[in-house]
Amino acid sequence: MSEVREYSMYRTRVKICGMTREQDIQAAVSAGADALGFVLWPGSRRALDLERLAELTSQVPAFVTRVGLFVDQDPAWIQQASRYLDLLQFHGAEAPDSCEGFGRPWIKALRMRDGIDLGAAAIRYQGASALLLDAYRPGVPGGTGETFDWSRIPANLAKPVILAGGLTPDNVGEAIRRVRPYAVDVSGGVESAPGIKDPLKLGGFCDQVFISQSRQRT
Repeated sequence: MSEVREYSMYRTRVKICGMTREQDIQAAVSAGADALGFVLWPGSRRALDLERLAELTSQVPAFVTRVGLFVDQDPAWIQQASRYLDLLQFHGAEAPDSCEGFGRPWIKALRMRDGIDLGAAAIRYQGASALLLDAYRPGVPGGTGETFDWSRIPANLAKPVILAGGLTPDNVGEAIRRVRPYAVDVSGGVESAPGIKDPLKLGGFCDQVFISQSRQRT
């Protein structure tokens, strides 16, 4: 197991994505989230415009990372939105050079289609801070609510792994035990409706992450 994956056994971080309301930001932070995701792709039911992004990100306290999600979008729009963000997440078919030059660190989302070579992708996107691995459905860039076969993730991947795709309070503990990811990413799995977070599910999700970490240390 690589050094990166061994370190992740000690501390799995939590990203709550698809934030659309101030009260959900407060609930996620109170539950212990390390990062909050804001969708800037207009094809999503959770999409924000620039004004709403500015309003919501102003509510995020220090030491919680503000992440913006983009899908093959105009660089000028990304540059505008990046003023309110700490980290950029690219969820489309972006080439490595399309992810750089915005003055922010970035992560690359990869959908786990058949035949994907994660080792080659880690080399191709060597400038990424991490790789986010999500379920694959043709024509859908993410947010499918579906899991994928976690055994397909190599233990010695050269980039930190952010595990996404169908995670819920019921399966995130098992996901952490099997994958040992650097972080887990959830959106629909803690919602009562698209863009509406459920405080009980939020708390339950984060609790399961923390419980899993405690078990790993014993």
